[in-house]
Amino acid sequence: MQSWAEIVIDVQKNWFLYASMPFVAAIIGYVTKIVAIRMMFQPIEFIGIKPPFLGWQGIVPRKAAIMASIACDTMTSKLIKPSDIFDRLDPDRIAEEIEKPLLEAVEDITREVAEQYAPGLWEAAPEAVKRMIISRIQEEAPEIVKQIMLDIKANINSVFDLKDMVVSNLLRDKPLLNRIFLEAGHGEFRFIRNSGLFFGFAIGCVQAVVWALTQNVWVMPLFGGFTGWFTDWLALKMIFNPKQPTKYLGGLFTWQGLFLKRRLEVSAEYGRLIAAEIVTPRNIIDAVLRGPLSDRLFGMVQKQVQRVVDAQSGVAKPFVVLAVGSTKYQDMKRLVSTEIMKRLPDTMKHIEKYAHDAMDLERTLATKMQDLSIEEFENLLHPAFEQDEWILIAVGAVLGFMVGELQVHVMLHFAAH
Repeated sequence: MQSWAEIVIDVQKNWFLYASMPFVAAIIGYVTKIVAIRMMFQPIEFIGIKPPFLGWQGIVPRKAAIMASIACDTMTSKLIKPSDIFDRLDPDRIAEEIEKPLLEAVEDITREVAEQYAPGLWEAAPEAVKRMIISRIQEEAPEIVKQIMLDIKANINSVFDLKDMVVSNLLRDKPLLNRIFLEAGHGEFRFIRNSGLFFGFAIGCVQAVVWALTQNVWVMPLFGGFTGWFTDWLALKMIFNPKQPTKYLGGLFTWQGLFLKRRLEVSAEYGRLIAAEIVTPRNIIDAVLRGPLSDRLFGMVQKQVQRVVDAQSGVAKPFVVLAVGSTKYQDMKRLVSTEIMKRLPDTMKHIEKYAHDAMDLERTLATKMQDLSIEEFENLLHPAFEQDEWILIAVGAVLGFMVGELQVHVMLHFAAH
């Protein structure tokens, strides 16, 4: 250790270097935070030679299945259920919204089926008779829609898998998963970046004192590594802890985990993102029509088609069966059901605006999020930080150590001159 006189002379001679230490440490703290945040989300796909060691993939994209599942578990168990979505839809209003495309589809299907199964009879029939048959079926079409909607509502869990829809969309669109975490937690990520400056500056002041006292070449890299490690670790802790507002330093200041403190703001942002990007009318309709349970919806459609076709045949049903054959008669009803299912995606697009307004998912999600317990609310964002958190902290320490090593060479160079 140097004498006080030597320390004073050294500080006077190299005052600029001493003055720069807190600022260099602040830069280390800031840069390591930016790197840590970027490593959480980028790159979307693995870049390197051999996963998972020689290369890197963003933690959130790499753990997409786990992240999506955790987020979905909270969403489906605490925030919204399939029945909450469909109970708000009025079957009469849906029939009204899709009336025009529905009637057009019914006419097309009627003509196609008649031409395929009774070509001679259909061609021989006058146009007025054809129009009458089509009109009678069209009159029944809105009732079919209402009955199918009532069947769906009564058996919602049999035809709609909300968790599968959410997880499938997030796994298919990893950038969207990134956006949900980044936008819902934008305040937290800003805090992480900025905290590196303040914490790093404070550590740099201590570093300058220790260097002046010891002139030990290990001071710079060790303090650099400590700055990268400690500022990463502390910033991550301060986002979620403490759970409740807590006074520190004898009441000098109060702190609550930033994510928990921003609960109202986060709830509104999260609700907006989920309602706009994932649990949308389009995605819901697609999940019902094409999801893993869509065969059950087909069964419901088939039941209603059979009812209407038999009713329209009326007393003439035996003659219709005789004309086309009993097997073809059943095939005909199946074909009608299949054609309806084919046209439903385009037809149901016309209810998206009504469904969006009726479901009001953004407000529902935001309101219910505010009723979550502290632990449940924390789980919306914390998984993104918990997964491989130690890697982020370790990278911060290594980067800090390397900058510190460079810094000591600069110090020794100027000290020699």
